[in-house]
Amino acid sequence: MENLKIWVRKNGSTVVLIILFIIILVNKDAKAWLMRQVASTGILNASISEPKETKNSSVKFSYAGFMLKNEDGKITDISALQNKVVFINFWASWCPPCRAEFPSVQKLYDRYKDNPDMVFLTVNLDDNIALGKSYLKENGFTVPFLVPAGNIPDVLYSGSLPTTVVLDKKGEIRLHHKGLADYSKDSFYKQIDELLKQNP
Repeated sequence: MENLKIWVRKNGSTVVLIILFIIILVNKDAKAWLMRQVASTGILNASISEPKETKNSSVKFSYAGFMLKNEDGKITDISALQNKVVFINFWASWCPPCRAEFPSVQKLYDRYKDNPDMVFLTVNLDDNIALGKSYLKENGFTVPFLVPAGNIPDVLYSGSLPTTVVLDKKGEIRLHHKGLADYSKDSFYKQIDELLKQNP
């Protein structure tokens, strides 16, 4: 027993690091917190790109066949979103990177939710949608809760969570980011502001 006490005194910092590492491995919120700290450095930031030009015209997203429904089961008319800047975020409550970036998504939503030219589609992909609803409620998030009402086009989502897509007013994909990012940076707000100024 005495040898154990001596070992702990000599290796106290190692013991603390091991305990912290185990907590981060096991606890989703601890993982999310750590990822959020990394994202806040700016090294994972996503940025909006210029439209991609093809031989004849720019690449546009087709809204046809993409349907979502809200928590009351009401289908969202996606075609009505044309001529608006659309922020789409695919997420799940069990996903630590989703949890890590969600506070920044909420801040972005709070900043632009009253802008008539901007729409937020935060699409929950939990197998049990009650888990997604519960996660939003527990954390005080007020972003729209939407779930797929059919197939999700591959051009938007191919299986990685989180995935974020920004469409400009012409329906062009200006951001397609897989993985964690911080959307609450002034640099990202400026890019959104530029898209909002553009004519459809």
